[in-house]
This record gives sequence, structure tokens and C-alpha cells, in this order.
Amino acid sequence: MTRIKMERRGFLKAAARTMMALPAATALGRLAEAQQAAPVKTAQPATHPAVHASAAKPAKPSVTLNVRDVGFGATGDGTTKDTLALQLAIERCSVLGGGEVVVPAGDYLTGALWLRSNVTLRVEEGATLNGSPDMVDYPFAMVRWEGHWLKGYSSLVNATDAENIAIVGPGKIVGTPTELRRNEVGTGYRNPALLEFNNCRNVRVENLSARNYSMWAIHPVYCENVTFKNVTIKSGADGIDVDSCKHTVIDGCTFDTGDDSISLKSGRGAEGNMIGRVCEDVLITNCTLSDAGFACIGIGSETSAGVRNVRIEHCKMIHARSHAIYIKSRVGRGAFVENISVTDLDVSGMGQGFLRINDEGSGKTDGDASVIGEAGVPVFRNFRFSNVRVTDVPELVSATESNPLKPLDGFVLENITGTCKKGMSLANMKNVRLSGVHVTGFEGPLLATRNVTGTGLRGAVALDEAKVPKPPDLIAPPATPYVLH
Repeated sequence: MTRIKMERRGFLKAAARTMMALPAATALGRLAEAQQAAPVKTAQPATHPAVHASAAKPAKPSVTLNVRDVGFGATGDGTTKDTLALQLAIERCSVLGGGEVVVPAGDYLTGALWLRSNVTLRVEEGATLNGSPDMVDYPFAMVRWEGHWLKGYSSLVNATDAENIAIVGPGKIVGTPTELRRNEVGTGYRNPALLEFNNCRNVRVENLSARNYSMWAIHPVYCENVTFKNVTIKSGADGIDVDSCKHTVIDGCTFDTGDDSISLKSGRGAEGNMIGRVCEDVLITNCTLSDAGFACIGIGSETSAGVRNVRIEHCKMIHARSHAIYIKSRVGRGAFVENISVTDLDVSGMGQGFLRINDEGSGKTDGDASVIGEAGVPVFRNFRFSNVRVTDVPELVSATESNPLKPLDGFVLENITGTCKKGMSLANMKNVRLSGVHVTGFEGPLLATRNVTGTGLRGAVALDEAKVPKPPDLIAPPATPYVLH
């Protein structure tokens, strides 16, 4: 008996040390190793490269641990910090080969937690993980924030270099309500996100309610095979930011956000361009999106490694301060946004319009850390929008901010119906195809163009040159060339 007690005490001490010395190295620190690793071969379906990600599931549970068990001792009373008990359960599940960590009904006050490979965190009905109000409970880490890697606070639930992980409901995860800004006052450090996954594979978040107040809610970065299914997300900032990930599915989710409901990005300026981790193969389907601050879906403006192969389908966009969809970048980002396919949308409640395209001047500049010269002008190509129903949108399409050095190549708009107050303004495009655009209620011309070629343009009026922004200057080489540091 004495030996058993000593072994148990030793395990708890070791696990506590593990929790207190959570990994400081992040995906950025392991970048060189990750780039040298052989690529994972995954089956590609004929329909869309991202669809197979929905099949990604964690390993079949081998153990089931309850955080209220005596060995862990979580209280769920809403006032006692249960961080250590929750983390110990995750660590034990991991060392036993994986399985489920069950959080039963109760209110669990916790600081940052780290998921491990082959572990599912199940938050049951009536259970809520509540973020601690104390920033000391979110250890500093290297985090990606607005396209750059920098020092910031860890998120409420984290995973780094893990695989076959899941967070499932039907319970709730709620960030601290004392976090009122995206950055900490005084230091400027990025505040905690709610869920953050760095350099992970086979990630599933399902049947869960997620609430964050002023920072992004969910942020996968450098991940592969990620599925968000039937997740309800309320956030004072972005809902889901898909950052340099491959094979992501967002299916059946509901968004009520203060900024972009969904944002796709791949890094900013020379840093993101040199790292070169593309955001690719994304499927957004069967979602309902409402945004109070910007767009329902934003692609960019952090696009310096490229964004490609995105399919958006069967969605309802019921409110946005700006646009339902905003595709954006700026001179100095470089790279590309390509192969964007959008179909079967219902769009209403937009503050500015259905679609805006801007590759010249959206987002923060990078100064001497920009992509220089003509290479810094992004390439936009192959955008297709079909079967879209709009209701009283202020403007159907605003696309006058494409750079004439690299005109948007391939823009299809077909089977668009409903009502709008203003039609379409297009500039600097080639290989345009418009067909079946049947909208009513607009004032002025349905279509105004400048430097646009393609089909379906008959009846267009000349767009006033004053309404086409002057292209920004190319970025000149800095006195000292940028290097990753």
C-alpha cells in the first residue's frame, strides 16, 4: 500500500511539473523540421479536395477518464480553478495511449489547457469550461497574430504538434469576459483565443458551443485535416480563422461574430511569403453566418503564402456590416488567391453589398518587411459565383480595386437573382463571363466596366475613371534586405 501511494504521488508530481512547464516551442520553432518531413499522402476525392477531411476522426478511445474522479479531483463549482485537474486527466489519457477525457455537468474555471495526441475532450451536456480572468493562467508562447509570429498569450484550449485530437460537445467553452480587447493594454500582447491548434493533423471540433469575447474564437494554424461540424460560435471578434491550413471542412456551423465570421489567411509580408505555408483546400458548407463588424467570409488580407481551392456552398448569410464575401489583399503581400468557387447562397442584411474584391490596399502594411517590386502584387484568378439569391443588398458587386499590372484572370457570375440597390462595378479583369444575372430594384446601370474583357458584357456602361482607384506604388527594396529573424 505504501508503495502504491508513493507511485501515485510521484505520478501527480511529474504530471504537475509537465503542466507547469508546458512546451515553449511552437509550430514556428519546429518549422524547419516540419518542412523536411515527408508529405502525408491522403486520398483525394473527385468532387473537392477538402471533402475527405470530414472523415478525419481521432483514434478509437482506449480509455475513458472522468475529470471528477478522485485521481484528478476537478470540482466544477465555478470558483475553484480546475486547471491542474483537467490537465492531469489529459496527460494520463495520453500516456495510457489515448481515449476520452470526460467533463461532466458543472462549471469549470480553468486557465490554459493543452490537448495531446489521440485524446478527445468531451464536454458533456450541462458542462462549461470557463476561462480564468487572470492572464497569468495563459502562459506566453509564440503565437501567430495578423499574419506574423510574435509573443502572446496562449489560448484557453491549445494543441501543438498533436494528431488525432477532438473537442466534442454538447457542452460549452467560454472565454473570460474580462478580456475586452484583442491586444493587452500597455504591452500589446495578443490576448488568448478560445481554441488554437498549431501544426496538428486530424483535428475535429463537433457539436459544441464556443463563446469568446474580444479575441478570435477558433484559430487552426499550420494544420492538416481539420473538421468543424455543428459548432455554434459567438465571438466579439472573428469566428474561425483558417491560417495556412490544408484540408479544412466547416460544416453546419452557426456564427454570430463581431468581425469576420470566417477568415482564410496565410501570413503577411515577407515573413509569410518566405515561410510559404499555403491556405488550401477549404470547404465551407451548410453554415449560417451573421457578423456585426465586417464580412461573413473574408479571404485575406493576409495572403502572402497564397490561398487556393476554396469552395463555399449551401450557406445563409443573414447579416454583415460590410459584405457577404470580401476577397482582399494589398501590394506588398505577393502570392495569390485562386480557385474560389461559391454556389447556392442566400444573402440578406448586408451593410455594403454581396461581394467586394480588392487586391491593392486592404489590411496593414509591412514596410521594409514587404514583398518587394512586382512580385509583391498579388495574383487573383479563377473566381466563380453561381446560384446566389440576394435580398436588398446595397451593391451587388464592387470589384474596381484589381491591379492593372496583374488583372483578375477568370471571373464568372451566373444565375444571380433577387434585389439590390446598385449593380456591378468591374475594373481590370479578363476572361469574365456573366450570365443569368436577373436582379431588380437597382438605380443606375446594372453593369459598369473599365479595362474588362470577356462575355456577357453587352450593355455595360463605361466606368468613370475617377471611380477606379489609382494603383499603389510598388514596394521599393529596403536598405537592408529582409531576412527571417
